[in-house]
Amino acid sequence: MSEQIIPQTSPPDTSTTPPRAGWLRRRILMPLLGLLQQGLSPTQLALTVALGVVFGLIPVLGVTTLLSTFAAVRLRLNVAALLLISHLMSPLQLLLLIPLLQLGARVVGDGTDTELTLTQLQHLLSTDWVEAARLLWRASLGGFLLWLLASVVLVPGLFYGLRPVFDRVARQKAK
Repeated sequence: MSEQIIPQTSPPDTSTTPPRAGWLRRRILMPLLGLLQQGLSPTQLALTVALGVVFGLIPVLGVTTLLSTFAAVRLRLNVAALLLISHLMSPLQLLLLIPLLQLGARVVGDGTDTELTLTQLQHLLSTDWVEAARLLWRASLGGFLLWLLASVVLVPGLFYGLRPVFDRVARQKAK
């Protein structure tokens, strides 16, 4: 029988290896900072983030990509960055979808006491799908109007709040 010689390896020297960055830093912060190096100015990056957050929260499923791409092309922003940020908002979009639709049903309601609940919607879909479609249409329209109203406040707030942050980061990277 031959003996196998297993090489001895020393444990990695932790004093010289940098600590591993967290998920948030690796997946969100570093790509955004990389965009500063690719020619986006801090103002453009702040606008990209502000619009990405708002477009990512729209209560109409399926229009995020279309809306983000159109805005990025029209405003000459980085399409990939805007899409990245808007799609990172998807979990929050799904959390806010039902409350926005419920509020939207109240805002654009027809005066009757029609609450948008899952049980009511299931009942309407099984008995009167036309009324269910009307209720969903009103809820979607009302949710969209509420989102539009919130966007008027959210975009400038995020833009003017993030611009100094990105300016400072750009100045530090330039040093």
